[in-house]
Amino acid sequence: MKKYKRYLLATLSLSALLLLTGCVSIDKTTKQPTGFVWNLIGRPMGEAIKFFATDLGLGFGLGIIIVTVIVRLIIFPLGVYQSWKATYQSEKMNYLKPIFAPIQERIKNAKTQEEKLMANQDLMMAQRENGVSPFGGIGCLPLLIQMPFFSALFFAAQYTVGVKESTFLGISLGKASLLLTVIVGILYYIQSMLSLHGIEDETQKETMRKTALMSPIMIAVFSIMSPAGVTLYWVVGGFVQIIQQFVINYLIRPKLRKQVAEEYKNNPPKVAVSNGGRVAKDVTPTTQTTNNRALPSNGNKKRNAGKQRNRN
Repeated sequence: MKKYKRYLLATLSLSALLLLTGCVSIDKTTKQPTGFVWNLIGRPMGEAIKFFATDLGLGFGLGIIIVTVIVRLIIFPLGVYQSWKATYQSEKMNYLKPIFAPIQERIKNAKTQEEKLMANQDLMMAQRENGVSPFGGIGCLPLLIQMPFFSALFFAAQYTVGVKESTFLGISLGKASLLLTVIVGILYYIQSMLSLHGIEDETQKETMRKTALMSPIMIAVFSIMSPAGVTLYWVVGGFVQIIQQFVINYLIRPKLRKQVAEEYKNNPPKVAVSNGGRVAKDVTPTTQTTNNRALPSNGNKKRNAGKQRNRN
């Protein structure tokens, strides 16, 4: 189960990065972005960056920051909703820890593959009986809705005319910046650690701790290979992610904890018993049943005796 969740999160992360570059393509002749997503979202973002940079005289650095903040605010509810679903499942796992912990201990201490498989089946059954998603509430739809915006902004920050020739706080936006790469790695690492807040289930926490390092590492690798204009966009995104995580941890999670407790108070948790904990049913007849079947009653004895006297 742990490996399966790890592979799932890794696949989702890789798919997100592939989608990030796949939503918009580069024309081989003009060397400029093209495609439906670029024309619909990316080009207007580029024009907005130029408006703030040239028309208002703020510069391309601030232009990228302002447009990134605007886009992030637009899709902020989707990100919060996705985190809300994951947090709701996490709080369910916390509440049901007394039920899941013994089964997880069996998985950990299983000596044979058969014992481990049986314990995993018991865990899945217990989760299903109590309405817990084995995927932790991870939904693809909110992520898929957000990705075209991320993709368009990624290319707008890189290919908008004037960005490559500009600087921001002495940093050339057309070249890779080691300073911004370090900053973005730290920001996403902080966000990853904040996402572990409130998770009491050790198995889930250990899995998330290992996968939490993937995001900052991948962002840092892509940043060192990208111009600083793109990295600046990721830096702003990192700050927004941290704010979003604070909202989840200190505003939404406490409410969800009370909600989960109330739900299970009205509908108590179920302890699922399957092959791993099945107790054989004793079908041996009881002594009383056996005696009742073997010995006739006193009334029958008297009737039989009366019949014999009449015959005599």
